[in-house]
Amino acid sequence: MMTKTRVLLGCLALLVSTSSVSAMMNEVSSEKNIPTLRLGQRVLVDDGTCPAGQIKEVSGAKMSAGGVVVVRKCIGRFGPKTVKTAK
Repeated sequence: MMTKTRVLLGCLALLVSTSSVSAMMNEVSSEKNIPTLRLGQRVLVDDGTCPAGQIKEVSGAKMSAGGVVVVRKCIGRFGPKTVKTAK
């Protein structure tokens, strides 16, 4: 009985952590498209400001008296960049 409960709780924790990571990691074309950034949230910004093979990551790093402190850094791009073609 106790083992089944642990397995169930473990599966539930894995499901919640996986969905929260995917929900926190979005990609936008401009920082203007980020309405509000929450503590711990990460957003990828593909605005061309980072070197080739990298993308800008904007994250809510810590809380201050004025709100969430935003940190920007270039990180390695995972996978090939998709090219949007006009039709």
